[in-house]
Amino acid sequence: MRILLIEDDPLLGDGVRAGLRQAGFQVDWVRDGNAAETELRTRSYAAAVLDLGLPRKDGIEVLSSVRRAGVTLPVLVLTARDTVSDRVRGLDIGADDYVVKPVDLQELAARLRALVRRAHGQARETLKVQNVTLELATRCVYRNQEPVTLSAREFDLLQILMLNADRVLSREQLEQAIYGWGQEVESNAVEVHIHRLRAKLGSDLIKTVRGVGYVLMREAATT
Repeated sequence: MRILLIEDDPLLGDGVRAGLRQAGFQVDWVRDGNAAETELRTRSYAAAVLDLGLPRKDGIEVLSSVRRAGVTLPVLVLTARDTVSDRVRGLDIGADDYVVKPVDLQELAARLRALVRRAHGQARETLKVQNVTLELATRCVYRNQEPVTLSAREFDLLQILMLNADRVLSREQLEQAIYGWGQEVESNAVEVHIHRLRAKLGSDLIKTVRGVGYVLMREAATT
């Protein structure tokens, strides 16, 4: 899933980005408040990690502004500001979680997965749709309880479809979810990944809605 990291410290930002990538996230990184607000208003992300002490525009201002604009994606505040009043203010303005630096990167990844799950109405680390099970933490997939080997892109695509089961997603939405900045995207990349998922998980699992996109149905079609 695609995450926006908003952090002005180059050393810390590089470490967080590397850790989240290792945990399976696609990470775009901006370093000031104005750039952060532009990204949050114009691009689609699963969640954001937001520092508060940003140049050009403070993180609290950024968060307040995008919430007023109706941006609803989960935001995890990661900051050195550790007073109770800071935490209360951040949460009241619209943060979904508030973590004081330094943080263990495995914990940060787990918190992000939890935020994304809750945003999609999922309470558990394991997603199950029809006969397919996906474990978010371990990035393992099973069909009829048998392990299935997927590429990183195939896993990411299956994950976003399962999190949005019964909802039609366009090719553009799927591309934004699984590709970060600067990554070359072939015009038929999503179609190729869908074809491979069908070959591994069953041809009827993912439906094509002609002219609109793709949908993974919670219940198998009956004849």
